Amino acid sequence: MAKILLILLPFILTSCWPSSVSFVDSGAMPEEWKTFSVQTLELVAPNAPISYAPNLTESIKDGVQNNTRLILNTTQGQGEINIEGKVVNYAVTPIAIQPGDNAAKNRLTVTVNFTIFISEPEEDKMVLTSSRFADYSTDDDDFTTKENELIDDINKQIVQDVINKLFSNW
Repeated sequence: MAKILLILLPFILTSCWPSSVSFVDSGAMPEEWKTFSVQTLELVAPNAPISYAPNLTESIKDGVQNNTRLILNTTQGQGEINIEGKVVNYAVTPIAIQPGDNAAKNRLTVTVNFTIFISEPEEDKMVLTSSRFADYSTDDDDFTTKENELIDDINKQIVQDVINKLFSNW
């Protein structure tokens, strides 16, 4: 019995052995996807800084390039993936009221509606609404001194939402 087990052991072990081992993510995106483009986002939120939409557009370009195998196509609408969108909300609201009707904490909320057009392997369209927020204390600083830091945090989350949408539908 022990001799049979010793003879079968190499066959059992090799049948369970992985065919390949790699630390490189092959990705869940179709092989046909090589390039992407991002149209400068439209700004329709009345309270947003005028530079917000172009800055978020650049963050999306950087995020997709750095976290996927897709390459930026500088010709608008010429990639296999084409991303368009509108910044529809940019609002500061109180979330913790102190005595005297003063806010102890406020929340900056940004909402962006995206449409992602896909040309390969077959034409498709994905829609994504990303609404993200960041809280800040009014005790430490006023909004103007914290705004850039809050925007950076929110933009990272929105970029991750776009990347997740690209991976989740495939």
